[in-house]
Amino acid sequence: MEFFDKLVNNKCIIVPLILWAVIQSFKVITDLVINKRFNVKRIIGAGGMPSSHSAVVCSLAALIGREYGLDSGIFAIALIMACVVMYDAAGIRRAAGKQARILNKILDTPGLTTGEVQERLIEALGHTPVQVFVGAIVGTVVGFIV
Repeated sequence: MEFFDKLVNNKCIIVPLILWAVIQSFKVITDLVINKRFNVKRIIGAGGMPSSHSAVVCSLAALIGREYGLDSGIFAIALIMACVVMYDAAGIRRAAGKQARILNKILDTPGLTTGEVQERLIEALGHTPVQVFVGAIVGTVVGFIV
């Protein structure tokens, strides 16, 4: 029971998870308002404003920075990992999403494909730099406030 209590009372676990849930819920509600339909894929899907990936890693880094100091090794690890995650979200995964969009258009072009396509590629993989930046700001602010 002590193990469970430690997990539940660890701000560095709970705050980022709650922040992730809040941001993903915001995306579901926004998608519902804009598209007038409930999209369950938005609950766990990537992409959209703000980046929940950025918010989670920045809130974790901010919490660790406050708890252990900005000169601690654990903060350095959290900060570097946050930078890697944000770079990946805005760079590599965004590029993969663009490629998926182009490939899906090719699949939709009559005469260019042979056989039947079983599934389309997921296009919303990454984030724009603005989405990553806003997520980072939200996460950092939440991490320092909590």
